Amino acid sequence: MPVTDVAIDKIKDMIISGELAPGDRLPKEAELAQRLGLSRSSLREAVKALCLIRVLDVRQGDGTYVTSLEPNLLLDAMTFVVDFHRDDTVLDFLAVRRILEPAATAMAAVHMSDEDIEELGRLLDELADSPTVEALVANDLQFHRKIADGSGNPVLCSLLDSLSGPTARARIWRGLTQEGAVAKTREQHTAIYEAIAAREPELARSWATVHVAGVEQWLRNALGTADDPTSAAEAS
Repeated sequence: MPVTDVAIDKIKDMIISGELAPGDRLPKEAELAQRLGLSRSSLREAVKALCLIRVLDVRQGDGTYVTSLEPNLLLDAMTFVVDFHRDDTVLDFLAVRRILEPAATAMAAVHMSDEDIEELGRLLDELADSPTVEALVANDLQFHRKIADGSGNPVLCSLLDSLSGPTARARIWRGLTQEGAVAKTREQHTAIYEAIAAREPELARSWATVHVAGVEQWLRNALGTADDPTSAAEAS
C-alpha cells in the first residue's frame, strides 16, 4: 500500500476509535508523524487528501482540526464528483432519484413540522400563474430540497442534494419542449404537498414516484431509449 494511503488509514483509525473527535486539533506534525511511524512528507500528503474530502481542516497559523464530520459536509465531495457526469448518465441519476425521493417524501409526511409544511405550501404559492421554465425549475429545486430536509434524515437529504444538479438540465429541457410540462409539474407538486399536509406517507410516496418517473420516462422517449430501461449508458 502506498505510504500516503497508510498515513490516511492511520489518521482515519484515530478518528474512528474516538482518539480524535469532531472539532479536535491534531497533534503537531512532527509529534504525530513520530507517533504514527510516518515520514512528515507522507503525513502532509495524507492531511491534504483528508482536507479535500472535508474530514480535516487546516487553519493557517492555528493547526489542523477534525471537521464536524456532518453528513452534508462529508457528502460535499460526492457533489464534486457528480459534477463530472456526462449527459448520457442523466438517466442513471434520475433512476437513483426515483428510488430515494419517494422514500424521503414519505418520511417527510411523518416527520415534517407543521411550520415547514406551511412553508412548503408558500413555495407553491410563490409561483406566478404562468411561470418561466427557469422560475419553475428553481422553485422545483427548492420544493424538493425542503421535502428532503423534512425527512429528518440528513444523509438522505445530502444524497438528494448531490443528485439535483445533474437532473436540473433535464427538467429545463422538458419544460421547454414538452407541451403541458409546466402545468403537470405544478399539479404534481400540489398533490405531493397535499399528501404531506394530510400526513399520508404512502400517498406522498406514490405521487413522488409518479413525479420523478414522469421526467425519467420523458427523457427516455426524447433520447430514444424508451424500449430499453437499462440502456441509459447508450443515450447520447
